[in-house]
Amino acid sequence: MVLVTLREAAEKLPELFESALNGETVVIVGDDQRQVTLTAKEGETPKRTFDSAKGLFTMSEDFDDPLPDLEEFFS
Repeated sequence: MVLVTLREAAEKLPELFESALNGETVVIVGDDQRQVTLTAKEGETPKRTFDSAKGLFTMSEDFDDPLPDLEEFFS
């Protein structure tokens, strides 16, 4: 378990986030001794869809044409 103050947590949140993702329990304590526990959420993964990248890129019309540098090998 990692115990940090609110000020420390603000300075190194990305590292604490990674620690939580790696299974570590991170407890953040405020000035008035209230606590927040940072843990990774388990069991749920984002749903992927087959066409999630549709429209993000295109291929040029001459994609399958031989490259000029290699013409001597295909002649």
